[in-house]
Amino acid sequence: MNAHINGINLAYTDQGRGTPLVFLHAFPLNRTMWEPQVKGLSDRYRVITVDLRGHGESDAPLWRYTLDLFADDVRGLLDFLSISSAVLLGLSMGGYLIFAFHRRYADRIKALVLADTRAEADTPEMSAWRFGLAQRVYKEGSRAVADEMLPKLLSPSGSASKPALVQQVRAMITSTQVSGIVGDLMAIAERPDSVARLKEIACRTLVLVGEQDVLTTPADNERIAAGISGARFQIIPSAGHLSNLEQPEAFNRAVTSFLPG
Repeated sequence: MNAHINGINLAYTDQGRGTPLVFLHAFPLNRTMWEPQVKGLSDRYRVITVDLRGHGESDAPLWRYTLDLFADDVRGLLDFLSISSAVLLGLSMGGYLIFAFHRRYADRIKALVLADTRAEADTPEMSAWRFGLAQRVYKEGSRAVADEMLPKLLSPSGSASKPALVQQVRAMITSTQVSGIVGDLMAIAERPDSVARLKEIACRTLVLVGEQDVLTTPADNERIAAGISGARFQIIPSAGHLSNLEQPEAFNRAVTSFLPG
């Protein structure tokens, strides 16, 4: 399905009934990363996944991207679907997007699930890495970011024992248009620090992280939970950064135990 939002076409799926859950994907993937959650949760909830601009089947305009712009797109999709408020679930970049969305549209949030993400802004060294990666992608295409990031997205055991999953993740990355990848890297590098704002999050919040996540570590995620009053923190065993894909059953159980039916 497609919706015309903020001058572009956004692709999304909308399956099931009940409390709306809106899933926000990681960099540089697309909404298909949430297939295990669509299959496992849509019998209890209304599960919505969206390709952010620059990803999947959504338009990928060549222009400056920001997390606030992504937040405006998600707000526009909620309006299009006549959803006044929803549970937002975001992993990695999807978590950064949740922080931006909360700054702008906190009244549209029922509850939050933050997975494998970070509240701190980039260090100068990390920003420089993103800049360098953007230059490589511009010259070499999306394969450059796949080669750079794929070894860090799954646990060592997952990478070794789940070749089909490795290929699935690589295919998602290499199908992403260069304009979307470069736009993401700029948006992420320019994101503000959200640590001081954690105390302003008043809704029910669950923070999940893969036990072997090397990109946004368990310590990074535990700090988020500690900063949000009443937040629940849970580690997903035997999972790396893409904890929802590597251990989907455990991820889904954590979500269903947190949310009302």
